[in-house]
Amino acid sequence: MCPQPQQPHQPQQPQQPHRRPHPGGRAARLALAAAVTAACALILGWLSPGGLGSPGPETVTGGVSADLYRTVTDGVADVPHWAAFLGEAATEAGLVALGLLLLWTGRRGLRRTDPRLVAGVLLTGAATVAAYGLSESLKLVVDQERPCRALPGADALAACPPPGDWSFPSNHATLAVALATGLVWLWPRAAAAVVTAGAATAALRVVIGVHYPHDVLAGAALGAAVTAAAMLVALPAVTSLVAARFPLRGRPPRQRPGSARRAGTGPS
Repeated sequence: MCPQPQQPHQPQQPQQPHRRPHPGGRAARLALAAAVTAACALILGWLSPGGLGSPGPETVTGGVSADLYRTVTDGVADVPHWAAFLGEAATEAGLVALGLLLLWTGRRGLRRTDPRLVAGVLLTGAATVAAYGLSESLKLVVDQERPCRALPGADALAACPPPGDWSFPSNHATLAVALATGLVWLWPRAAAAVVTAGAATAALRVVIGVHYPHDVLAGAALGAAVTAAAMLVALPAVTSLVAARFPLRGRPPRQRPGSARRAGTGPS
């Protein structure tokens, strides 16, 4: 009998590592998202000065937040004009920097063909917009006057926003912390720098005199909760959608030296 021709050796493709969902299970993610949302609602209710059903704007002239505001603004009252300008510009620059870092993260995900990274960037952007919309809605409900207008003798570094531009919660804090939460979720190694940038952007709103501390805390809680809930609920589904509907083309994932030989793809 004639010998059967041998089939050519087919190199074995290396298997991609399987990412386990965190924290494990759709039900657990939904429960955690509900807990985050409930905690945010409690924090906002605790920090809010009222406003719902009140005929006029809310004014905060006493309490811990007003005292802390006076302490901070009095401490920087004598800074030079150029320093005051830099402080105001830094609150805008912080948002721009976090937004650019999110775009860079999305580009990194495209280059590395990482659908989870791309999905996370899309979700972070959508959650940030949603958090901003909720912040604006709360402003219309609470109607809290700015501290630079409500507190007698308040000396703000920045120009006080016009009447009707309400104070609670801080939009800048909402946006900064929403972006920072998504970036930390996707890029934990950069957590220290990202959290510092987000916290500084939010805190500077008090330093320049346009927000109470409780405005900033409320905005931070809102931004963090909306982004975290979006990631918990939707990240696995959006990752699957990106992977299935929009095949990513780009640089293949890097392999450690020798991994091809261990996977059976090296020369025999």
